[in-house]
Amino acid sequence: MECDLMETDILESLEDLGYKGPLLEDGALSQAVSAGASSPEFTKLCAWLVSELRVLCKLEENVQATNSPSEAEEFQLEVSGLLGEMNCPYLSLTSGDVTKRLLIQKNCLLLLTYLISELEAARMLCVNAPPKKAQEGGGSEVFQELKGICIALGMSKPPANITMFQFFSGIEKKLKETLAKVPPNHVGKPLLKKPMGPAHWEKIEAINQAIANEYEVRRKLLIKRLDVTVQSFGWSDRAKSQTEKLAKVYQPKRSVLSPKTTISVAHLLAARQDLSKILRTSSGSIREKTACAINKVIRVPLIFSKCIYFCS
Repeated sequence: MECDLMETDILESLEDLGYKGPLLEDGALSQAVSAGASSPEFTKLCAWLVSELRVLCKLEENVQATNSPSEAEEFQLEVSGLLGEMNCPYLSLTSGDVTKRLLIQKNCLLLLTYLISELEAARMLCVNAPPKKAQEGGGSEVFQELKGICIALGMSKPPANITMFQFFSGIEKKLKETLAKVPPNHVGKPLLKKPMGPAHWEKIEAINQAIANEYEVRRKLLIKRLDVTVQSFGWSDRAKSQTEKLAKVYQPKRSVLSPKTTISVAHLLAARQDLSKILRTSSGSIREKTACAINKVIRVPLIFSKCIYFCS
């Protein structure tokens, strides 16, 4: 009876939120939550709710829909990470065996109720939030970039009635004047010389986004390894008394580590030809500057282990 009431409330809320998926059909939601994480349709609904939440909230964790029941465990791990980031208050969703939590019908309904309520609250906050003024806090990101260009080139503040064509023509003129005062190869030749059209830039942006997504996963893995390593330092009895001191030193440095990349298409435009020169890190000229005493310390055990292997 309780589950039936929860299903009814969920269906009504999904319609209000603009969900148009197949689970609005009669009996479809009940069948999906009964299978839980093993149901691709249930995971698709969760993924849709999370994607809508990520538009309004700054969430690092994400949830991907599955294609088969064999991916249920991976899905539940992603949900566990998301709920941890959102500080979910329901113990049945955050404790116990992580690979079995969403195989229970009531837990699945509770998860949907929680995600729906969070999405509804986020949308209400977005609607009720006062509109931001264009120049509030120094202006938009584009305004800040243009302002930075003017400051770097030593340009005065442009008049209010200037057109964008006049503004960028002034920047081009100032750039040519500045480049004329430096040696010929001071800036270097651009790495990208071929003129690009809208279709090319669209493809370049897509490639950059794909690479950014890949490196975001790698950075998350490295940051997680760092967290676990630092956490292991506090396992000894001696270190337990220094937990606060360790956190005071570590947390400020950890907070600035973001999994998001800052590389954009603008970096491609700014790249010079010297960026395409690839030097082997093991080459003699490079090793002269990177060699240090620790290399010898590492090599001694390695040589010793090889000697033992061949002697045995």
